[in-house]
Amino acid sequence: MENFQSICNQFAQIVNGKPTIKKGGCSVELERKFHLTIQGRPSRSALPAGITFESLDYEGNALNLGEVAVRQEELPAFVRALVKNNLIVSAIHNHWIFTNPTTLYVHFQSIESPLTFAKKFAEAYRLLEK
Repeated sequence: MENFQSICNQFAQIVNGKPTIKKGGCSVELERKFHLTIQGRPSRSALPAGITFESLDYEGNALNLGEVAVRQEELPAFVRALVKNNLIVSAIHNHWIFTNPTTLYVHFQSIESPLTFAKKFAEAYRLLEK
């Protein structure tokens, strides 16, 4: 089996991100660039988009997790793409109130090869306006 660093680098490359290894996990943060205000004030920190994997087993499967901030109108297509690819959508909720535009946070997960998970996520992420 390939080493963890190599898998992490490939995981990041699939989604055009930079990998970070910390506490035995690999994470990739991506940037959503739509204009968001909370209580009328601009916010960049409230727009997470990222995927992680950890607990890689000897068969090459891992616990894969993701979270993405989406505008309300992006939600149906994004969630459909995740579900079509057999990713578990574990939560859809708001983090903040008084946002403009209305922004929801989608959490998703799987246990499978991290590279397969990254490809599935990348397919759904392409549907979002960057």
